[in-house]
Amino acid sequence: MEAFRQTVTVKNHKISITLPDDFSSEEVDVIILPSQNKEFNIPQWQMDQVRERSEEYHKNPSIGLDFDEAMKNIENEL
Repeated sequence: MEAFRQTVTVKNHKISITLPDDFSSEEVDVIILPSQNKEFNIPQWQMDQVRERSEEYHKNPSIGLDFDEAMKNIENEL
């Protein structure tokens, strides 16, 4: 499946989309969604926590869990 995403400006309730030359589909589905604010506000406490965990991991990589193990731990906590 080919996918193409582009943010366009609405003028007079109309939009124009130019597809790249290598987009080969002859029929497409169009879904119109308002653009979201692309700036993320990450709380300082969360950035600090990620930084601390990264530092600990770099000191001792064996503390890392694989995805399945992490998911199992999360499920057990619920």
